[in-house]
Amino acid sequence: MPLPAVVTPAEWQSARDALLVKEKELTRALDRLAAERRRLPMVRLGTQYRFAAPDGTEVGLTDLFAGRRQLVVYHFMLAPGQDWLCTGCSTFTDNLAPHAQAHLAARDTRLILMARAPQSEIEPVRRRMEWTVPWYSSHGNDFHADLGIEGFALSVLLRDGDEVFRTYATTGRGVDRLRLDFNLLDLTPFGRQEAWEDSPPGWPQTETMGWLRPHDEYDNEDGDHHA
Repeated sequence: MPLPAVVTPAEWQSARDALLVKEKELTRALDRLAAERRRLPMVRLGTQYRFAAPDGTEVGLTDLFAGRRQLVVYHFMLAPGQDWLCTGCSTFTDNLAPHAQAHLAARDTRLILMARAPQSEIEPVRRRMEWTVPWYSSHGNDFHADLGIEGFALSVLLRDGDEVFRTYATTGRGVDRLRLDFNLLDLTPFGRQEAWEDSPPGWPQTETMGWLRPHDEYDNEDGDHHA
């Protein structure tokens, strides 16, 4: 397998400094994009929806905020009666730090999962995967349909008193960039090792996302997977 060129420390530092210039340009571009995102218009949502909370109680839309003003909702692909676990959704959820809620709460924000399956079908998955993120069910209401969500997605909601607004939504690669595992792999020589990447000839590459598994289905307890 071909490897990157071996150079002197000075040559490496020169190449690294040149790349850093581009990284800083991207960082500033992302800052400008975030500023635009904060200025997006928003859409008022109806508050008629009823959801099943993790403890089985019925709650309303404003209750999802748990007193916070901002809410991040990951729409998990788990439909009623679904007998398979979405690899993308499960590995995304694996990347959510157990103590992230405390840091988000310091900025008046909460993070939850939402699925269309009833709690009786959500709970076995949550127990199996040992997730602690609050997971609500929209079973029996039109919440996902009204938001135009057919698969996985992420929504950001804002509460102003008793009114709720949708301020942002993303899916696909927009969700990808939030994952720690993908971001760390993007720093490595081999990257994500997926077919779509622009890598040198001979680099390891497999079908896009074909290597991903629920964390308890990898080859060993550390979650390592070796082809």
